[in-house]
Amino acid sequence: MTFAQTEVRDAAIGVGIADKPSDLAAIYKPGCAATIWRRQPPKGFQDWIDGLHPDQLPTTRTVLRGEAVGEAVQHICDIAGMDECTERTWLVEDIADLSVRFAEIMRSPYLRLRLGVVNTNACRKFHIDAIMARLICTYRGTGTQYGVSTDGKEPKKVFTVATGTPMVMRGTLWPESPASGLLHRSPPIEGSGETRLVLVLDPVFDMDDA
Repeated sequence: MTFAQTEVRDAAIGVGIADKPSDLAAIYKPGCAATIWRRQPPKGFQDWIDGLHPDQLPTTRTVLRGEAVGEAVQHICDIAGMDECTERTWLVEDIADLSVRFAEIMRSPYLRLRLGVVNTNACRKFHIDAIMARLICTYRGTGTQYGVSTDGKEPKKVFTVATGTPMVMRGTLWPESPASGLLHRSPPIEGSGETRLVLVLDPVFDMDDA
């Protein structure tokens, strides 16, 4: 795990770079605004998912227990018409694994699961989410962009999370003060012909608040 209060390698202030998934839990370290699990998808996966028609990409918004995510995503892939193959199996299992891990890290009984197919400038302004924390992983297309701002304006230096790389970041409800100033956005892609597939996980502690 690489973490520092100064810029390190390809990360900004307060961002931890994890070499194994368990290190995502470093989000609890004082001053750690986000953690990124540096990894590579299996050989052939990126070419496969990049070659799919956008209509074959799974989309959903739902709230469920972390251990139920795998079965749910399997069903969503069936609905989208995604053919059974090794790459699809890895995608489903990876989303399921990230969901269980994130639920354990956040100690949350439920997760808000969102799989989104994006081809517009969704959330193009830099911001901090009004939640406790969030996991984002872009399986196809340009990854989430982030940077540090001390005055709420657009960061002077912008970093882009690698495609297929999970990132856990704090939101405004994280119980630590002062806020880190780490902002993020979806990359502006409108008009480029690019289609992104993005996984978003939020902790849900009470179904009445879901």
